[in-house]
Amino acid sequence: MDRNIEVFIACDKNYDESKIVLFGAPFDSTSSYRPGSRFAPKEIRANSYGLETYSPYQGRDLADSFVFDAGDLELRFGAPGPAVSEIQAFTEKILDDGKTPFMIGGEHLVTLGAFRAAHKKYPDIHVVHFDAHTDLRDDYLGEKLSHATVIRRVWELAGDNKIYQFGIRSGEGHEFEFAEKHMYLNKYNLSNFGNCIDALRGKPVYFTIDLDILDPSVFPGTGTPEAGGVSFLDLLDAVIKTECLNIVGLDVNELCPVYDQSGVSTATACKIIRELLLTRQ
Repeated sequence: MDRNIEVFIACDKNYDESKIVLFGAPFDSTSSYRPGSRFAPKEIRANSYGLETYSPYQGRDLADSFVFDAGDLELRFGAPGPAVSEIQAFTEKILDDGKTPFMIGGEHLVTLGAFRAAHKKYPDIHVVHFDAHTDLRDDYLGEKLSHATVIRRVWELAGDNKIYQFGIRSGEGHEFEFAEKHMYLNKYNLSNFGNCIDALRGKPVYFTIDLDILDPSVFPGTGTPEAGGVSFLDLLDAVIKTECLNIVGLDVNELCPVYDQSGVSTATACKIIRELLLTRQ
């Protein structure tokens, strides 16, 4: 792969030598409230230079990591099916080359493409899902492929008792009933995340973070802000705990930079991505 011109800070290694491939999926065509997450990958890269490469939380430096930033995929707006397929194909290439895909969304639907690729290679894969919303509707306004249905589509591949949801505080009643029957649901916060870590040791894991898990007082720049979220330090602590997991694919999504002109939400997303990259070092 050709090197991207503008990269996330310190993610400038060659493709062949890298363990992780970072890429953007700038798609938000099914966003039902406030669109704009398509602009997140570009803004995250630009604002990452406000960070140091060194993390005092982990005592590690991103400059010592081997990460290749492949840039953004060119996805067809208004066409969720083709966009998901294009993400899947790109992720399959990364996995086939023995590397870990790290995707920056975009709306949460982009997770489905990357997960399809990961599930194809690791049929016994488990999912850790951080979010304010259940994302378990079977369809949204008649559309099966939506940010509101993405985890339902993931469950159709993964099956029962393979998905661990944390921070969930919004959804329709039938979604909560479905979650309690078919997956592990930890409402409102990240309590009991340690039990999840213990249960998933040694198993292939896909990790997806919808940044609206954070309280909007911390992270207002998102498409569907939901009061009652977790703090930055709580999310950071959970992210660092994933170091011991066999994460074979991951993503961070749903930053909408236009809704926080202060830039704080984008800076927060950058820091979470830095810490996630360092857990894979």
